[in-house]
Amino acid sequence: MESKQWMVEEKELKPKSGWLFLFLFIVLVAGGIALCCLAAQMEQSGLFLAICIVGIALVLLGLFVLTGLKILHPNEAVVLTLFGKYYGSIKKDGFFWVNPFCSIFNPAAGAAGMGRKLSLKAMTLNNEKQKVNDEEGNPIEIGVVVIWRVVDTARAVFNVENYAAFISTQCDAAIRQVARQYPYDVSENGDEKSLRGSSVEIAEILKQEIQSRVLVAGIEVSEARIAHLAYAPEIAAAMLQRQQASAIIAARQKIVDGAVSMVEMALKKLSENQVVELDEERKAAMVSNLLVVLCGSKDAQPIVNSGSLY
Repeated sequence: MESKQWMVEEKELKPKSGWLFLFLFIVLVAGGIALCCLAAQMEQSGLFLAICIVGIALVLLGLFVLTGLKILHPNEAVVLTLFGKYYGSIKKDGFFWVNPFCSIFNPAAGAAGMGRKLSLKAMTLNNEKQKVNDEEGNPIEIGVVVIWRVVDTARAVFNVENYAAFISTQCDAAIRQVARQYPYDVSENGDEKSLRGSSVEIAEILKQEIQSRVLVAGIEVSEARIAHLAYAPEIAAAMLQRQQASAIIAARQKIVDGAVSMVEMALKKLSENQVVELDEERKAAMVSNLLVVLCGSKDAQPIVNSGSLY
């Protein structure tokens, strides 16, 4: 409970329509100007000063009313404070009037091009690739793309100094946390998740990890994807040779399995069709020759035996 005492919860306002107060502003300014003009015509009268003061007061009151008018576009919001205390948030678009003593508060205004208004649109964070260690301790380079949006304006403004910089920092921490829990590639038994082979599952885990870290800032993470994944340059060449060796072994294994089944089929066909009767020694020679032809990496050069088989 104590950790939540400093958190500010959002309070959405229902402001008044600005058109009525815009009309009131016009009436006050017009009335003030009219009274000043009337006072100018009554310069010799004793009411000159009083009428002039009333006219100026009406103009100033109209200008005061004007400062309370706010315009919000779709997917924009403002956080208002009144004498240093949180007054409320406006999250719907339109033309409104609020207490002129209220001020728009956003400590992140001016940073990265952000204004005093908060954007509620979905935004993309393309974090720079960073070097981390995977579960096996191999140095890798990884970068993520995060789609996020502000859903709680009070938390975004009051709980953190700069919510855009906050999510960027938390993404870096989440990447390191997730990367060191999984290997870069699947192991030989292939029964575990990996950063390269389980992209969908890792993306969901990464999204949940980031979301848990930025909840305090009122941010919702819609999607988190790994945009860049590679071994670090110092081990990239060695890991490439390892992958090539694994691929060669897998290919050779498949070739041998196919060759053995083809030799077995050839011997079975020769025996069933009674094409030729072969003793065990000749069968072994035939098997050896067929395996060399089928498993060799180069085309075989046959030698025709024109003499007797025996």
